[in-house]
Amino acid sequence: MRIGLFFGSFNPVHVGHLIIANHIITHTSLEKLWMVVSPHNPFKKKSSLANNHDRLHLLNLAIGDNPNIHASDIEFNLPQPSYTIDTLMYLKEKYPQHEFCLIMGGDNLKSFHKWKNYEQILQYYQIFVYQRPSSKDLGNLKDHASVTILDAPLLEISASFVRQCIAEDKSIQYLVPESVYAYLEETPIYKNLLKT
Repeated sequence: MRIGLFFGSFNPVHVGHLIIANHIITHTSLEKLWMVVSPHNPFKKKSSLANNHDRLHLLNLAIGDNPNIHASDIEFNLPQPSYTIDTLMYLKEKYPQHEFCLIMGGDNLKSFHKWKNYEQILQYYQIFVYQRPSSKDLGNLKDHASVTILDAPLLEISASFVRQCIAEDKSIQYLVPESVYAYLEETPIYKNLLKT
């Protein structure tokens, strides 16, 4: 089975993430898509990161009963910080029957040469790239044989903007799936986290 790995902090998951996930599973040869919750991105500050299991729970709420998209906690028990190549090697060993592909934003492709063992990833894995509205320059790897640029819908929504709205006590309705909105209205995950 061909499985796409969509890594992210999902801090929190928002409608932009789900639109991209649904577009990729609908318009590529991938059979399943795993949204992999990253415990800690080496390039991001950890201070505004909600609890791993809270983010995973919100992701499960957001995905609902979609049989083609799965929320994955595969990195929770791997050494920290998480590096994509290490996760890929672990998955290859654990699920040798599957073919894994990467899904990333154009901004990540532009800085991909900074990733640990990026040449190895390019050699053995296909990469599906969606552009971001704020980053049209995809860098030098956009024409690489392992890279497929997707014409996915672009939304100028970010998790940091969602968190800012929560911190300022502004509504996030329609920015996040209704199930996530309802849960965050009742559970102050981010309100407590973002208090200064």
